[in-house]
Amino acid sequence: MKKMNLPNKLTIFRVVLIVPFVLLLLGESGGWKWFTALFGGIVEYVDYIALAIFIIASLTDLIDGKIARKYNLVTNFGKFMDPLADKLLVSAALIALVELGRIPAWIVIVIISREFIISGFRLVAADNNVVIAANYWGKFKTAFQMVMVCLMIADIPGLQLVTDIVMWIALALTLISLIDYLAKNKAVMLEQR
Repeated sequence: MKKMNLPNKLTIFRVVLIVPFVLLLLGESGGWKWFTALFGGIVEYVDYIALAIFIIASLTDLIDGKIARKYNLVTNFGKFMDPLADKLLVSAALIALVELGRIPAWIVIVIISREFIISGFRLVAADNNVVIAANYWGKFKTAFQMVMVCLMIADIPGLQLVTDIVMWIALALTLISLIDYLAKNKAVMLEQR
């Protein structure tokens, strides 16, 4: 059996971090008695602990990709699991933020729908032996979504206008990256095997 390489371990670590992140972020609003008993003394700092976990998880995405490319450690597992881990992390954060009333549900539906559409598109492309690389719009979209989530977790009243602006930019980039992705790769959908 082959040993798992460092980039893949970081990807798995990112997925594992989703559990404590969501538990901390939703804990008090979830009405969990154990949460108040466990974190009662520091409950006002729990969002910041959740934010720190989210930032660490997000940074593992940057690190694992750089290591994999630099040391030629790209694997099929990594190609599959890395984008899935990103989608799980961001989706979990966005759904939790809807529960907390910090982002409208319809915006989260648009963002998550885009991810499903692109994932399905990539499956069709892979079935036709076509590899579709991420584009710059997608990278900008991801960066703004991560910043948006961080701002919403921190929930600083003095930064509400900045948070709203970043949210609208993230939504716009989500739609632009989807349209660009589909337009540049429409031939994949038209190909017949």
